[in-house]
Amino acid sequence: MSVGTIKKVAGPLVIAEGMRDANMFDVVRVSSQRLIGEIIEMHGDEASIQVYEETSGLGPGEPVESMDVPLSAELGPGLIGSIYDGIQRPLAGIMEKTGSNNLARGVEVESLDRARKWKFVPGVSVGDELAEGDVIGTVEETPVVTQKIMVPPGTSGKVAEIKEGEFTVEETVCVLEDAKGKRRELTLMQRWPVRRGRPYKTKLAPVKPLVTGQRVIDAFFPIAKGGVAAIPGPFGSGKTVTQHQLAKWAEADIVVYIGCGERGNEMTDVLNEFPELKDPKTGESLMKRTVLIANTSDMPVAAREASIYTGITIAEYFRDMGYSVALMADSTSRWAEALREMSGRLEEMPGEEGYPAYLGSRLAQFYERAGHVISLGSEGREGQLTAIGAVSPPGGDISEPVSQATLRIVKVFWGLDAELAHQRHFPAINWLTSYSLYLDSMGPWFDENVEHDWMATRQALMSLLQEEASLQEIVKMVGMDALSPKDRLKMEAARSIREDFLHQNSFDPVDTYTSLPKQYRMMKLVLAFYREGEKALEDGARIGDLLKLPVRERIGRYKYTAEEEADSAYEDILKDLAVEIAGCLGKEER
Repeated sequence: MSVGTIKKVAGPLVIAEGMRDANMFDVVRVSSQRLIGEIIEMHGDEASIQVYEETSGLGPGEPVESMDVPLSAELGPGLIGSIYDGIQRPLAGIMEKTGSNNLARGVEVESLDRARKWKFVPGVSVGDELAEGDVIGTVEETPVVTQKIMVPPGTSGKVAEIKEGEFTVEETVCVLEDAKGKRRELTLMQRWPVRRGRPYKTKLAPVKPLVTGQRVIDAFFPIAKGGVAAIPGPFGSGKTVTQHQLAKWAEADIVVYIGCGERGNEMTDVLNEFPELKDPKTGESLMKRTVLIANTSDMPVAAREASIYTGITIAEYFRDMGYSVALMADSTSRWAEALREMSGRLEEMPGEEGYPAYLGSRLAQFYERAGHVISLGSEGREGQLTAIGAVSPPGGDISEPVSQATLRIVKVFWGLDAELAHQRHFPAINWLTSYSLYLDSMGPWFDENVEHDWMATRQALMSLLQEEASLQEIVKMVGMDALSPKDRLKMEAARSIREDFLHQNSFDPVDTYTSLPKQYRMMKLVLAFYREGEKALEDGARIGDLLKLPVRERIGRYKYTAEEEADSAYEDILKDLAVEIAGCLGKEER
């Protein structure tokens, strides 16, 4: 353990000398207040330290002590339902210890509760040979999540002892003995350096969609389980609300939500909402399968840089158990700003707009930790980690460096549009600029598991929207009346797609989530009106009569139909459509 002294303080950056024996990324305790920091640069015996707490009042000559371990996350029972800061200190524990709502400096609180006992149920016997990643037993953490206690990476051997009963996270539950007779005691908890990805056996191609219940996403721009997506958009366009919806409804076993540099009131909304929300699959509170990391904009900037690594390490731990994990990072722009500030204080050569030259590689390192993998262990567990990052480009200009670096890495782009948001169109995802590169690989899954013509139906709707965009230019110049009846019908069908299908009310108990079969029926209803209308026009019907059909109101309101009534309502609307179009043709004949 090396002890040095402070030479210089520049905001969250502290230069310490006499640190020759310390290593890069070691955790250090700075001054007699024992502020926590991390070594990010070494020059001879001088170490540059980013301090994760407020540094006011520090001065040269104060001691700096290296802990000789990298910044690590504690992984074990007690994670679910917890609210941590950027370096995995539990906010509730800090408040209890300090008796204050404000973060006090130098507080040392364990990430996992050391006093609480957990019921451990062993899954192996004495004499069993175990490899790294094998499950030695389980702990029921919440009614929804059962933690699998795994052999840590790099450890293997024969079970010499195994216990059953109630234990704290530090008590030994299993003893492994390797071929040389060396014994290793295993507890319910393991530590892992946050900047290093957890190992796995194999990475698989992502081919199954992460169903979110948000129609514009599932039908038009789906994300795969184990995929990566970005939600860029200007201030007020609905990035956070969209991520809240995904956290609530995405088909994931575990949700890790990182509030990275966001406003305090937004994080407060999350903290207040999540415990109240009922998980539709289990009926339990959503917090029973959620881990929250709150690093708001007024917290120390250096901890913001660490927060996304802490979050993704926790997410990887649950992925290794075979769970599907959805990670929300809101927002990576604030994280990049923290990176820029620290880079400036280190006097590194600035890149574009002052961001460090390594911005792209750091973003890639983060997103590449997502994926669909076969975990370590003899079971061959499959786990998925899906990463969804919000990007907040200044003024909504996605040509800035963070957006561009992100777009080079991610395969799904949900481009939020301020104009759509001002029109109260939610989600404000622009269907003309967004894309998903997973469509080709996931198309067969949709056609096999939902309906055989899902992809063809989706493509027909996308084509209508693209044709509407072209026709809009003509309408702006010469007016709607100049269009042919077929083009007017096309414009009306596209309007129906926008208003009846893509527009979704997150506050409506029915419309907030739509299953894939119901989404398919909604698409088919809009398409049925368009195709039947086309035939009717060819048979002599008037466009004015078609646009006034009463059934169009029912097509528009179908999204508010409960799931259990969706099938019968769909059939009724199709019958009414046929009758009313026949009526239009009858009028024409008279």
